[in-house]
Amino acid sequence: MLHSRLLHYVDEVARHGSIRAAGARLHVAPSAINRQILMLEEELGEALFERLPRGMRLTPAGEVLLAHVRRTLQEYREAVTEIRDLQSLPSGEVVIATMTGLASGIVSTATMGFHARHPEVRISILTMSAHDIVRAVADSEADLGLGFNVPTSAQLETCWRLDTRLGAVIAPGHPLARMESIPLAQCASYPLIFADRSMVIHGTIADAFAQAGLKVEPAFHTNSIEAMKRLAAGGEAIAFLSRFDIAEEQHRGSLAFRPVRDRAFSDNVLSLIRRGKHGLAGLLFAEEIVATLESV
Repeated sequence: MLHSRLLHYVDEVARHGSIRAAGARLHVAPSAINRQILMLEEELGEALFERLPRGMRLTPAGEVLLAHVRRTLQEYREAVTEIRDLQSLPSGEVVIATMTGLASGIVSTATMGFHARHPEVRISILTMSAHDIVRAVADSEADLGLGFNVPTSAQLETCWRLDTRLGAVIAPGHPLARMESIPLAQCASYPLIFADRSMVIHGTIADAFAQAGLKVEPAFHTNSIEAMKRLAAGGEAIAFLSRFDIAEEQHRGSLAFRPVRDRAFSDNVLSLIRRGKHGLAGLLFAEEIVATLESV
């Protein structure tokens, strides 16, 4: 996309103060980002960042360039919008395969925003397991797939991904809500809500407690994300979900998310996938989903 890749490198390193963090955000090797920035600094004859023991900090020259970068990226986005306006309006149907908790939260929010701008496009939301999401997109039963820990497939393109580790989901008035993060051992003192064995996250949660040497007997088991949220909101029980599972409830103030200390839980990667070929409506809806995810 023109020269936007290098501009995004500079912007993300400035935002995160770290080449490694920028690489993780952009899914680009840190060495590639560092090489491009060094080449740009050589071309300009000025250092753009101070290399500190704990990260990167903009120099005065970097501040000047960053302002230009962000103006340019904004103007580029506006130009893209104008170009799309010249195209025929999107129409037809977009089918997204996702998981139950995401369907009732992130996907529904994105769908309402998208429909307000593109009422001529029909959106179908299907809920299924991670493996079935991949199969549905690969077999053209769905245009997009959004789920946690979806298997990789050479047939499909990953539009967006992020490690969204599970954390403690509690009522805002819970005794632990005043803490910014919660030790797993303290969770064990309260009624626990576990996903049942039919769900992938059951193993993630059970393994975390076992590895911490904590023997627990959950008060509740369920294969319903909605039931987990309802149980957590209604008292002192603790569920273990990602912040994306409870985005709407957090916004309304009915649930709170707290990270669990010591990286107790293994990776829980949320991915948006699609086939390589797609129409304008699918592309625009994918962008709506990503924008909604990044606003959480």
